[in-house]
Amino acid sequence: MSTFVRLAVAASLFGTVVSSAIGQESIKIGIIQPLTGSVAYNGQTFVNGAKLAVAQRNAAGGIKGRKIELVIEDGQCRPANSVNAAEKLVQRDKVVALIGAFCSSATAAVMPVAEKYKIPLLTGVSSKADLTDKGLQYFFRSAETDRLMSKTFSKILAEKLQLKTVAYIGVNDDWGRGGVEDFSKDLQALGVKTVMKEYFDHGTTDFYTLLTKLRAANADGVFVAAETQDGSIFVKQFKELGIKTKIFGVGSWATADFVNLAGPASEGIYAAVPYASSMTSERNQAFVKQYVLAYKEKPGKYGAAGLNAMNIMMDAVARAGKTDADAIRDALRKTDYLAPNGRYRFTEKGEGYGFDVVLVQIVNKEPQVVSSATTEKP
Repeated sequence: MSTFVRLAVAASLFGTVVSSAIGQESIKIGIIQPLTGSVAYNGQTFVNGAKLAVAQRNAAGGIKGRKIELVIEDGQCRPANSVNAAEKLVQRDKVVALIGAFCSSATAAVMPVAEKYKIPLLTGVSSKADLTDKGLQYFFRSAETDRLMSKTFSKILAEKLQLKTVAYIGVNDDWGRGGVEDFSKDLQALGVKTVMKEYFDHGTTDFYTLLTKLRAANADGVFVAAETQDGSIFVKQFKELGIKTKIFGVGSWATADFVNLAGPASEGIYAAVPYASSMTSERNQAFVKQYVLAYKEKPGKYGAAGLNAMNIMMDAVARAGKTDADAIRDALRKTDYLAPNGRYRFTEKGEGYGFDVVLVQIVNKEPQVVSSATTEKP
């Protein structure tokens, strides 16, 4: 096993510091992710990807001989908790940059904190479209937006699944509502009728009442915006009731955690995602091997998001040549990063583009790519 993989495994076992030999000269970067609660599967996977990136960088000598130290806080996908986490990371831990949060509402709450302290903030997950429309100077996003995924794949889904009517179900937060609105708008423009819109809370364990409404709607397809825990429970109860509606959506459908939790119920689901382990580039296949060695499972969208966000931030610190916040921010604007899923750059607003996105279907527990596209500059 290589040095960086051993470091990554050690990091996952022994806490938030990636190297036990990090001294006062380390460069601290803060991460805010949900490590407890119903989205913890996804937050921990993001952290795993980030730890792998840091382990690789430190094994190669760090940044100009200085090790990277990852300081991790649990934001629980809640705005107040995420703000408290950001304050601790800036005030107590003296991090030079922030990565997070996860849920769009939590990231939106942290953004003013980053602006107040003039510290770079990069989210690798939050996809609510308007986050980069607020004119903030220190915020960047390396995640796909719901709007982008909808515009890219709605027509393909409508034709592939022969959709005439669709029901929409999403988690009741900014991301879930945004995904429902974006996909329903674009599918309606294609002549696909909306027959139902319903929302559920994070941590829901009983979907039977909602599923009874879904069955009564008699839709050709159901769009679902859900993460690992909620989504796996939803599809198991969906299959238990014998509903035949075709499922597609956004979230964690193509991840190993979801497939393992959902079991046979995951079979046949379509998902629009920015990353799948089955993407065929040499760069991605090398990443898959490294991730499997470290964590004994294939990476999904959140493992890749953690790796990408961390590498983008570390590259910016290296280009800046110092830990000054404005220098790092300016270096982020010059990002040109080759990732497992394509090439990342930023617009003037801090919106990532140039990377690949895919539509996949779960077949025999694996995400098979149905269609792919490269994101264009907005």
